[in-house]
Amino acid sequence: MEILEAYDLTGSLRAAAKLAGCDHKTVAHWVRQRELAAGTVPAAERKRPAMAPLFAGKIDELVDRSVGRIRADVAHDRLVAIGYEGSERTTRRWVADAKRRYRREHGRRTRPWIAEPGLWMQWDYGDGPVIDGRKVVLFCAWLAWSRYRVVIPLWDKTLPSVVMGLDRAFRYFDGVPTYALTDNEKTVSVDHVAGIAVRNQQIVAAGYHYGVSIQTCVPADPQSKGGSEATVKIAKADLVPTDHNLLSEYGSMAELEAACVGWMSDVNTRKHRATHEPPVFRLAEEHRRLHRVPARPHTVVFGETRKVSWQSTVSVGSALYSVPHELIDQRVWVRAQGDELIVVASDGPAGAREVARHQLTTPGRPSIHDDHYPPRPAGALERRPRGRTGDEKAFLQIGQGAERWLRRAAAEGVPQLRRKVAEAVDLSKLHGTEDVNRALETCAQAGRFADGDLARILAHQQQVGGELVLFPARGEDSSLQASTRVWEGFGA
Repeated sequence: MEILEAYDLTGSLRAAAKLAGCDHKTVAHWVRQRELAAGTVPAAERKRPAMAPLFAGKIDELVDRSVGRIRADVAHDRLVAIGYEGSERTTRRWVADAKRRYRREHGRRTRPWIAEPGLWMQWDYGDGPVIDGRKVVLFCAWLAWSRYRVVIPLWDKTLPSVVMGLDRAFRYFDGVPTYALTDNEKTVSVDHVAGIAVRNQQIVAAGYHYGVSIQTCVPADPQSKGGSEATVKIAKADLVPTDHNLLSEYGSMAELEAACVGWMSDVNTRKHRATHEPPVFRLAEEHRRLHRVPARPHTVVFGETRKVSWQSTVSVGSALYSVPHELIDQRVWVRAQGDELIVVASDGPAGAREVARHQLTTPGRPSIHDDHYPPRPAGALERRPRGRTGDEKAFLQIGQGAERWLRRAAAEGVPQLRRKVAEAVDLSKLHGTEDVNRALETCAQAGRFADGDLARILAHQQQVGGELVLFPARGEDSSLQASTRVWEGFGA
Protein backbone atom coordinates (compact mmCIF):
# COMPACT_ATOMS: atom_id res chain seq x y z
CA MET A 1 0.00 0.00 0.00
CA GLU A 2 2.86 2.41 0.74
CA ILE A 3 4.39 1.69 -2.67
CA LEU A 4 1.11 2.32 -4.49
CA GLU A 5 0.46 5.47 -2.43
CA ALA A 6 3.90 6.81 -3.34
CA TYR A 7 3.25 6.06 -7.04
CA ASP A 8 -0.12 7.80 -6.98
CA LEU A 9 1.52 10.82 -5.33
CA THR A 10 4.45 11.15 -7.76
CA GLY A 11 3.29 9.43 -10.93
CA SER A 12 6.85 8.20 -11.53
CA LEU A 13 8.25 4.72 -10.93
CA ARG A 14 11.69 5.93 -9.84
CA ALA A 15 10.37 8.76 -7.69
CA ALA A 16 7.96 6.36 -5.97
CA ALA A 17 10.79 3.88 -5.44
CA LYS A 18 12.87 6.57 -3.79
CA LEU A 19 10.02 7.50 -1.45
CA ALA A 20 9.14 3.89 -0.59
CA GLY A 21 12.75 2.76 -0.23
CA CYS A 22 12.64 -0.02 -2.82
CA ASP A 23 13.59 -0.71 -6.43
CA HIS A 24 11.65 0.89 -9.28
CA LYS A 25 11.01 -2.56 -10.75
CA THR A 26 9.19 -3.48 -7.56
CA VAL A 27 6.99 -0.41 -7.96
CA ALA A 28 6.26 -1.40 -11.57
CA HIS A 29 5.32 -4.91 -10.49
CA TRP A 30 2.76 -3.79 -7.92
CA VAL A 31 1.30 -1.12 -10.21
CA ARG A 32 0.79 -3.78 -12.88
CA GLN A 33 -0.82 -6.13 -10.35
CA ARG A 34 -3.28 -3.42 -9.36
CA GLU A 35 -4.13 -2.77 -12.99
CA LEU A 36 -4.60 -6.49 -13.62
CA ALA A 37 -6.91 -6.75 -10.63
CA ALA A 38 -8.93 -3.78 -11.90
CA GLY A 39 -9.20 -5.33 -15.38
CA THR A 40 -7.70 -2.39 -17.18
CA VAL A 41 -4.80 -4.42 -18.58
CA PRO A 42 -5.39 -7.78 -20.24
CA ALA A 43 -3.58 -10.63 -18.49
CA ALA A 44 -1.05 -12.29 -20.76
CA GLU A 45 0.67 -15.45 -19.58
CA ARG A 46 4.23 -15.98 -20.72
CA LYS A 47 4.52 -19.15 -22.73
CA ARG A 48 7.74 -21.05 -22.42
CA PRO A 49 9.03 -23.17 -25.29
CA ALA A 50 7.73 -26.73 -25.14
CA MET A 51 10.01 -29.74 -25.07
CA ALA A 52 9.62 -32.16 -27.92
CA PRO A 53 7.84 -35.39 -26.87
CA LEU A 54 10.92 -37.45 -27.75
CA PHE A 55 13.19 -35.49 -25.43
CA ALA A 56 10.54 -35.10 -22.71
CA GLY A 57 10.08 -38.86 -22.63
CA LYS A 58 13.85 -39.34 -22.47
CA ILE A 59 14.03 -37.03 -19.43
CA ASP A 60 11.32 -39.05 -17.68
CA GLU A 61 13.26 -42.23 -18.45
CA LEU A 62 16.52 -40.81 -17.04
CA VAL A 63 14.77 -39.62 -13.86
CA ASP A 64 13.19 -43.06 -13.35
CA ARG A 65 16.50 -44.88 -13.92
CA SER A 66 18.33 -42.62 -11.43
CA VAL A 67 15.56 -42.89 -8.82
CA GLY A 68 15.02 -39.15 -9.08
CA ARG A 69 18.67 -38.21 -8.49
CA ILE A 70 20.12 -37.38 -11.93
CA ARG A 71 21.70 -33.95 -12.36
CA ALA A 72 20.27 -31.58 -14.97
CA ASP A 73 23.66 -31.03 -16.64
CA VAL A 74 24.10 -34.80 -17.09
CA ALA A 75 20.61 -35.08 -18.55
CA HIS A 76 21.36 -32.19 -20.93
CA ASP A 77 24.51 -33.94 -22.21
CA ARG A 78 22.45 -37.11 -22.88
CA LEU A 79 19.85 -35.10 -24.81
CA VAL A 80 22.48 -33.28 -26.90
CA ALA A 81 23.96 -36.66 -27.84
CA ILE A 82 20.65 -37.70 -29.43
CA GLY A 83 20.11 -34.41 -31.31
CA TYR A 84 18.60 -31.96 -28.85
CA GLU A 85 19.27 -28.33 -29.82
CA GLY A 86 17.53 -26.47 -26.98
CA SER A 87 19.15 -24.54 -24.16
CA GLU A 88 20.44 -26.01 -20.92
CA ARG A 89 18.07 -23.74 -19.01
CA THR A 90 15.07 -25.41 -20.65
CA THR A 91 16.52 -28.81 -19.80
CA ARG A 92 16.92 -27.82 -16.15
CA ARG A 93 13.29 -26.70 -15.98
CA TRP A 94 11.98 -29.98 -17.47
CA VAL A 95 14.26 -32.11 -15.26
CA ALA A 96 13.03 -30.27 -12.15
CA ASP A 97 9.42 -30.84 -13.22
CA ALA A 98 10.10 -34.54 -13.89
CA LYS A 99 11.68 -34.93 -10.45
CA ARG A 100 8.67 -33.31 -8.80
CA ARG A 101 6.34 -35.73 -10.57
CA TYR A 102 8.59 -38.65 -9.61
CA ARG A 103 8.55 -37.63 -5.94
CA ARG A 104 4.79 -37.30 -5.94
CA GLU A 105 4.50 -40.82 -7.27
CA HIS A 106 7.38 -42.62 -5.56
CA GLY A 107 8.35 -40.39 -2.62
CA ARG A 108 8.31 -41.57 0.97
CA ARG A 109 5.05 -41.11 2.83
CA THR A 110 5.59 -40.75 6.57
CA ARG A 111 3.43 -39.59 9.43
CA PRO A 112 4.85 -37.32 12.16
CA TRP A 113 6.66 -39.15 14.93
CA ILE A 114 4.99 -38.36 18.24
CA ALA A 115 7.56 -39.26 20.88
CA GLU A 116 6.62 -40.48 24.35
CA PRO A 117 8.40 -39.35 27.52
CA GLY A 118 11.20 -41.61 28.69
CA LEU A 119 10.96 -43.96 25.72
CA TRP A 120 13.54 -43.04 23.06
CA MET A 121 16.99 -41.56 22.77
CA GLN A 122 19.27 -41.38 19.74
CA TRP A 123 23.01 -41.03 19.39
CA ASP A 124 25.40 -40.43 16.54
CA TYR A 125 28.98 -39.28 15.93
CA GLY A 126 30.49 -36.19 14.36
CA ASP A 127 34.02 -35.25 13.34
CA GLY A 128 35.43 -33.04 16.07
CA PRO A 129 38.43 -30.68 16.16
CA VAL A 130 42.08 -31.74 16.02
CA ILE A 131 43.86 -31.87 19.39
CA ASP A 132 47.57 -32.76 19.62
CA GLY A 133 47.52 -33.82 15.97
CA ARG A 134 44.63 -36.23 16.48
CA LYS A 135 41.01 -35.77 15.35
CA VAL A 136 38.49 -36.03 18.18
CA VAL A 137 35.05 -37.65 17.88
CA LEU A 138 31.93 -35.85 19.13
CA PHE A 139 29.45 -38.26 20.76
CA CYS A 140 26.04 -36.57 20.23
CA ALA A 141 22.98 -37.88 22.13
CA TRP A 142 19.37 -36.61 22.04
CA LEU A 143 16.26 -37.39 24.09
CA ALA A 144 13.32 -37.50 21.67
CA TRP A 145 10.54 -36.13 23.89
CA SER A 146 12.32 -33.36 25.78
CA ARG A 147 14.78 -32.51 22.93
CA TYR A 148 17.60 -32.47 25.51
CA ARG A 149 21.00 -32.61 23.75
CA VAL A 150 24.31 -33.91 25.05
CA VAL A 151 27.73 -33.67 23.34
CA ILE A 152 30.71 -35.58 24.76
CA PRO A 153 34.20 -35.54 23.17
CA LEU A 154 35.89 -38.93 22.72
CA TRP A 155 39.26 -39.88 21.31
CA ASP A 156 37.83 -42.66 19.10
CA LYS A 157 34.73 -44.76 18.34
CA THR A 158 35.90 -48.03 19.84
CA LEU A 159 33.52 -50.05 22.01
CA PRO A 160 34.98 -48.86 25.36
CA SER A 161 34.68 -45.26 24.22
CA VAL A 162 31.07 -45.82 23.09
CA VAL A 163 30.14 -47.34 26.45
CA MET A 164 31.89 -44.45 28.17
CA GLY A 165 29.89 -41.96 26.08
CA LEU A 166 26.61 -43.75 26.85
CA ASP A 167 27.39 -43.81 30.57
CA ARG A 168 28.16 -40.10 30.69
CA ALA A 169 25.11 -39.25 28.54
CA PHE A 170 22.82 -41.17 30.92
CA ARG A 171 24.29 -39.27 33.85
CA TYR A 172 23.74 -35.96 32.07
CA PHE A 173 20.12 -37.05 31.48
CA ASP A 174 19.98 -38.23 35.11
CA GLY A 175 18.06 -41.25 33.84
CA VAL A 176 18.01 -44.07 31.28
CA PRO A 177 15.36 -44.31 28.52
CA THR A 178 13.82 -47.56 27.33
CA TYR A 179 15.33 -47.58 23.83
CA ALA A 180 18.51 -46.13 22.31
CA LEU A 181 18.69 -45.77 18.51
CA THR A 182 21.93 -45.44 16.54
CA ASP A 183 23.72 -46.38 13.31
CA ASN A 184 24.90 -49.85 12.37
CA GLU A 185 28.49 -49.42 13.56
CA LYS A 186 30.51 -52.57 14.21
CA THR A 187 30.46 -51.72 17.90
CA VAL A 188 26.67 -52.24 17.81
CA SER A 189 25.85 -54.58 14.89
CA VAL A 190 28.30 -57.25 13.79
CA ASP A 191 26.23 -58.62 10.88
CA HIS A 192 22.89 -58.49 9.03
CA VAL A 193 20.88 -61.66 8.31
CA ALA A 194 17.78 -61.28 6.12
CA GLY A 195 17.82 -57.57 6.88
CA ILE A 196 17.92 -58.11 10.65
CA ALA A 197 20.89 -56.66 12.53
CA VAL A 198 22.90 -59.06 14.71
CA ARG A 199 23.95 -57.28 17.89
CA ASN A 200 27.43 -57.12 19.36
CA GLN A 201 27.33 -59.21 22.56
CA GLN A 202 29.34 -56.65 24.52
CA ILE A 203 26.95 -53.79 23.71
CA VAL A 204 24.06 -56.09 24.66
CA ALA A 205 25.73 -56.69 28.04
CA ALA A 206 26.13 -52.94 28.48
CA GLY A 207 22.43 -52.50 27.65
CA TYR A 208 21.51 -55.07 30.31
CA HIS A 209 23.63 -53.20 32.85
CA TYR A 210 21.89 -49.87 32.21
CA GLY A 211 18.45 -51.26 31.45
CA VAL A 212 18.24 -49.93 27.89
CA SER A 213 17.50 -51.74 24.62
CA ILE A 214 20.01 -50.86 21.87
CA GLN A 215 18.31 -50.52 18.47
CA THR A 216 19.66 -49.61 15.04
CA CYS A 217 18.11 -47.71 12.14
CA VAL A 218 17.90 -48.81 8.53
CA PRO A 219 21.39 -48.70 6.96
CA ALA A 220 22.16 -45.52 4.99
CA ASP A 221 18.88 -43.90 6.07
CA PRO A 222 19.58 -40.74 8.08
CA GLN A 223 15.90 -39.73 8.05
CA SER A 224 15.10 -42.46 10.57
CA LYS A 225 17.14 -40.67 13.25
CA GLY A 226 16.92 -37.03 12.30
CA GLY A 227 17.17 -35.75 15.88
CA SER A 228 20.72 -36.96 16.41
CA GLU A 229 21.69 -35.91 12.88
CA ALA A 230 20.55 -32.36 13.68
CA THR A 231 22.46 -32.46 16.98
CA VAL A 232 25.65 -33.44 15.13
CA LYS A 233 25.14 -30.64 12.60
CA ILE A 234 24.63 -27.97 15.26
CA ALA A 235 27.48 -29.23 17.48
CA LYS A 236 29.97 -29.26 14.60
CA ALA A 237 28.95 -25.75 13.57
CA ASP A 238 29.40 -24.37 17.09
CA LEU A 239 32.32 -26.40 18.49
CA VAL A 240 34.65 -27.23 15.59
CA PRO A 241 36.92 -24.27 14.62
CA THR A 242 36.07 -23.06 11.11
CA ASP A 243 36.20 -19.82 9.13
CA HIS A 244 32.52 -19.27 9.91
CA ASN A 245 32.68 -19.27 13.73
CA LEU A 246 36.29 -17.96 14.08
CA LEU A 247 37.01 -20.32 17.00
CA SER A 248 40.61 -20.85 18.04
CA GLU A 249 42.21 -24.26 18.24
CA TYR A 250 41.79 -26.27 21.44
CA GLY A 251 44.95 -26.84 23.44
CA SER A 252 43.73 -29.92 25.31
CA MET A 253 40.79 -32.26 25.71
CA ALA A 254 39.85 -30.43 28.93
CA GLU A 255 39.29 -27.20 26.96
CA LEU A 256 37.03 -29.02 24.50
CA GLU A 257 35.07 -30.66 27.33
CA ALA A 258 34.54 -27.26 28.95
CA ALA A 259 33.34 -25.87 25.60
CA CYS A 260 30.89 -28.80 25.26
CA VAL A 261 29.50 -28.16 28.74
CA GLY A 262 28.96 -24.49 27.89
CA TRP A 263 27.31 -25.46 24.60
CA MET A 264 24.91 -27.85 26.34
CA SER A 265 23.93 -25.27 28.94
CA ASP A 266 23.22 -22.83 26.11
CA VAL A 267 21.12 -24.98 23.75
CA ASN A 268 19.21 -26.76 26.52
CA THR A 269 18.07 -23.55 28.19
CA ARG A 270 16.81 -21.88 24.99
CA LYS A 271 13.19 -22.23 23.90
CA HIS A 272 12.94 -25.05 21.36
CA ARG A 273 11.27 -24.24 18.06
CA ALA A 274 9.05 -27.35 18.06
CA THR A 275 7.96 -27.42 21.70
CA HIS A 276 8.19 -23.69 22.58
CA GLU A 277 9.79 -24.75 25.86
CA PRO A 278 13.41 -25.03 26.98
CA PRO A 279 14.53 -28.70 26.86
CA VAL A 280 15.79 -28.51 30.46
CA PHE A 281 12.20 -27.85 31.64
CA ARG A 282 10.81 -30.81 29.69
CA LEU A 283 13.64 -33.00 30.95
CA ALA A 284 12.45 -32.37 34.51
CA GLU A 285 9.03 -33.75 33.48
CA GLU A 286 10.60 -36.68 31.61
CA HIS A 287 12.55 -37.78 34.70
CA ARG A 288 9.42 -39.48 36.02
CA ARG A 289 9.55 -41.93 33.07
CA LEU A 290 13.32 -42.55 32.95
CA HIS A 291 15.03 -45.48 34.69
CA ARG A 292 17.55 -44.81 37.40
CA VAL A 293 21.21 -44.75 36.34
CA PRO A 294 23.34 -47.48 38.01
CA ALA A 295 25.75 -46.18 40.62
CA ARG A 296 28.72 -47.89 38.91
CA PRO A 297 29.44 -47.73 35.17
CA HIS A 298 29.67 -50.81 32.99
CA THR A 299 33.40 -51.48 33.29
CA VAL A 300 33.82 -54.90 31.66
CA VAL A 301 35.03 -53.43 28.36
CA PHE A 302 37.42 -50.97 30.03
CA GLY A 303 40.11 -53.59 30.70
CA GLU A 304 41.91 -54.67 33.85
CA THR A 305 41.82 -52.87 37.19
CA ARG A 306 44.86 -51.27 38.77
CA LYS A 307 45.37 -49.28 41.97
CA VAL A 308 47.12 -45.93 41.59
CA SER A 309 50.27 -45.75 43.73
CA TRP A 310 51.32 -42.83 45.92
CA GLN A 311 53.58 -41.72 43.05
CA SER A 312 50.48 -41.41 40.82
CA THR A 313 51.46 -44.32 38.57
CA VAL A 314 50.06 -47.70 37.56
CA SER A 315 52.04 -50.78 36.63
CA VAL A 316 51.14 -52.75 33.50
CA GLY A 317 53.45 -55.54 32.43
CA SER A 318 56.07 -54.29 34.96
CA ALA A 319 56.13 -50.91 33.12
CA LEU A 320 55.08 -47.70 34.89
CA TYR A 321 52.58 -45.21 33.45
CA SER A 322 51.52 -41.94 35.08
CA VAL A 323 47.92 -40.90 35.79
CA PRO A 324 46.52 -37.62 37.20
CA HIS A 325 47.60 -37.15 40.81
CA GLU A 326 43.97 -36.70 41.94
CA LEU A 327 43.49 -40.47 41.48
CA ILE A 328 46.07 -41.59 44.06
CA ASP A 329 44.86 -44.70 45.99
CA GLN A 330 41.88 -45.14 43.64
CA ARG A 331 41.02 -47.98 41.27
CA VAL A 332 41.32 -47.40 37.52
CA TRP A 333 40.95 -49.58 34.43
CA VAL A 334 43.74 -50.06 31.89
CA ARG A 335 43.70 -51.65 28.46
CA ALA A 336 46.08 -51.88 25.51
CA GLN A 337 44.69 -50.69 22.19
CA GLY A 338 47.09 -50.95 19.29
CA ASP A 339 50.35 -49.34 20.45
CA GLU A 340 48.65 -47.28 23.17
CA LEU A 341 47.72 -47.84 26.79
CA ILE A 342 44.40 -46.24 27.81
CA VAL A 343 43.48 -45.50 31.42
CA VAL A 344 39.83 -45.02 32.42
CA ALA A 345 38.53 -43.85 35.80
CA SER A 346 35.06 -43.59 37.31
CA ASP A 347 34.64 -39.97 38.33
CA GLY A 348 31.75 -40.32 40.78
CA PRO A 349 28.47 -38.83 39.54
CA ALA A 350 30.03 -37.70 36.24
CA GLY A 351 30.52 -41.32 35.14
CA ALA A 352 33.45 -43.04 33.46
CA ARG A 353 36.02 -40.95 31.60
CA GLU A 354 39.37 -41.45 29.94
CA VAL A 355 42.10 -39.91 32.10
CA ALA A 356 45.36 -40.88 30.40
CA ARG A 357 46.72 -42.29 27.16
CA HIS A 358 50.35 -43.47 26.74
CA GLN A 359 52.48 -45.10 24.12
CA LEU A 360 53.28 -48.64 25.22
CA THR A 361 56.68 -48.92 26.85
CA THR A 362 58.90 -51.57 28.42
CA PRO A 363 60.05 -52.23 32.02
CA GLY A 364 62.66 -49.77 33.18
CA ARG A 365 61.44 -47.03 30.83
CA PRO A 366 58.48 -45.38 32.57
CA SER A 367 56.07 -43.17 30.61
CA ILE A 368 55.51 -40.03 32.69
CA HIS A 369 53.44 -37.00 31.67
CA ASP A 370 54.28 -33.79 33.53
CA ASP A 371 50.71 -32.52 33.34
CA HIS A 372 49.61 -35.41 35.57
CA TYR A 373 51.43 -33.85 38.54
CA PRO A 374 51.08 -30.56 40.42
CA PRO A 375 53.75 -27.85 39.90
CA ARG A 376 57.13 -28.81 41.31
CA PRO A 377 58.37 -26.99 44.41
CA ALA A 378 61.18 -24.53 43.84
CA GLY A 379 64.64 -26.11 43.84
CA ALA A 380 67.79 -24.87 45.54
CA LEU A 381 68.52 -22.36 42.78
CA GLU A 382 64.94 -21.05 42.43
CA ARG A 383 63.91 -21.02 46.09
CA ARG A 384 62.79 -17.58 47.25
CA PRO A 385 63.18 -16.29 50.83
CA ARG A 386 60.13 -16.26 53.10
CA GLY A 387 60.04 -14.10 56.22
CA ARG A 388 59.23 -15.84 59.50
CA THR A 389 60.16 -13.28 62.14
CA GLY A 390 59.16 -9.63 62.26
CA ASP A 391 62.58 -8.36 61.14
CA GLU A 392 62.73 -10.86 58.27
CA LYS A 393 59.31 -9.87 56.97
CA ALA A 394 60.12 -6.15 57.28
CA PHE A 395 63.47 -6.68 55.50
CA LEU A 396 61.88 -8.53 52.53
CA GLN A 397 59.23 -5.82 52.22
CA ILE A 398 61.97 -3.31 51.39
CA GLY A 399 62.08 -4.58 47.80
CA GLN A 400 63.84 -6.75 45.24
CA GLY A 401 67.24 -5.31 46.18
CA ALA A 402 66.84 -6.64 49.73
CA GLU A 403 65.99 -10.11 48.47
CA ARG A 404 68.98 -10.12 46.09
CA TRP A 405 71.30 -8.88 48.86
CA LEU A 406 70.12 -11.62 51.23
CA ARG A 407 70.51 -14.41 48.69
CA ARG A 408 74.09 -13.39 47.76
CA ALA A 409 75.14 -12.65 51.33
CA ALA A 410 73.85 -16.05 52.47
CA ALA A 411 75.62 -17.77 49.56
CA GLU A 412 78.95 -16.16 50.59
CA GLY A 413 78.50 -17.04 54.25
CA VAL A 414 78.48 -13.48 55.59
CA PRO A 415 78.77 -13.60 59.42
CA GLN A 416 76.22 -11.98 61.76
CA LEU A 417 73.66 -11.83 58.98
CA ARG A 418 70.65 -11.44 61.31
CA ARG A 419 72.17 -8.33 62.90
CA LYS A 420 72.84 -6.77 59.48
CA VAL A 421 69.26 -7.52 58.42
CA ALA A 422 68.02 -5.69 61.52
CA GLU A 423 70.30 -2.74 60.73
CA ALA A 424 68.89 -2.53 57.19
CA VAL A 425 65.35 -2.47 58.62
CA ASP A 426 66.32 0.40 60.98
CA LEU A 427 67.88 2.33 58.09
CA SER A 428 64.70 1.88 56.01
CA LYS A 429 62.68 3.45 58.82
CA LEU A 430 65.01 6.46 58.90
CA HIS A 431 65.72 7.02 55.19
CA GLY A 432 62.82 5.29 53.43
CA THR A 433 62.56 1.89 51.73
CA GLU A 434 63.32 3.20 48.24
CA ASP A 435 66.78 4.57 49.07
CA VAL A 436 67.69 1.57 51.21
CA ASN A 437 66.50 -0.86 48.53
CA ARG A 438 68.75 0.89 45.95
CA ALA A 439 71.70 0.77 48.37
CA LEU A 440 71.13 -2.96 49.03
CA GLU A 441 71.04 -3.58 45.29
CA THR A 442 74.38 -1.81 44.92
CA CYS A 443 75.90 -3.79 47.82
CA ALA A 444 74.78 -7.06 46.26
CA GLN A 445 76.23 -6.04 42.90
CA ALA A 446 79.58 -5.00 44.36
CA GLY A 447 79.80 -7.75 46.98
CA ARG A 448 80.01 -5.28 49.89
CA PHE A 449 78.72 -7.06 53.03
CA ALA A 450 81.13 -5.77 55.73
CA ASP A 451 80.00 -3.79 58.78
CA GLY A 452 79.05 -0.24 57.81
CA ASP A 453 79.15 -0.85 54.02
CA LEU A 454 75.39 -0.42 53.64
CA ALA A 455 75.36 2.88 55.60
CA ARG A 456 78.34 4.34 53.66
CA ILE A 457 76.89 3.43 50.25
CA LEU A 458 73.51 4.79 51.31
CA ALA A 459 75.09 8.10 52.40
CA HIS A 460 77.09 8.36 49.16
CA GLN A 461 74.04 7.78 46.98
CA GLN A 462 72.05 10.36 48.90
CA GLN A 463 74.97 12.82 48.55
CA VAL A 464 75.39 12.45 44.78
CA GLY A 465 71.63 12.19 44.30
CA GLY A 466 71.76 9.20 41.99
CA GLU A 467 72.46 5.52 41.78
CA LEU A 468 76.06 4.36 42.19
CA VAL A 469 77.11 2.33 39.15
CA LEU A 470 80.12 0.24 40.05
CA PHE A 471 80.30 -2.03 37.02
CA PRO A 472 79.41 -0.31 33.75
CA ALA A 473 78.68 -2.57 30.82
CA ARG A 474 81.69 -3.46 28.67
CA GLY A 475 81.60 -4.48 25.06
CA GLU A 476 83.73 -6.95 23.14
CA ASP A 477 86.16 -4.20 22.07
CA SER A 478 87.17 -3.22 25.62
CA SER A 479 88.95 -5.11 28.39
CA LEU A 480 89.94 -4.55 32.04
CA GLN A 481 93.19 -6.48 31.58
CA ALA A 482 96.46 -4.50 32.07
CA SER A 483 98.32 -3.46 28.93
CA THR A 484 101.54 -5.29 27.82
CA ARG A 485 103.15 -2.15 26.35
CA VAL A 486 105.77 -2.07 29.14
CA TRP A 487 107.24 -5.31 27.81
CA GLU A 488 108.00 -3.98 24.35
CA GLY A 489 111.67 -3.16 25.11
CA PHE A 490 112.35 -6.27 27.17
CA GLY A 491 115.61 -7.99 26.10
CA ALA A 492 116.68 -5.16 23.77
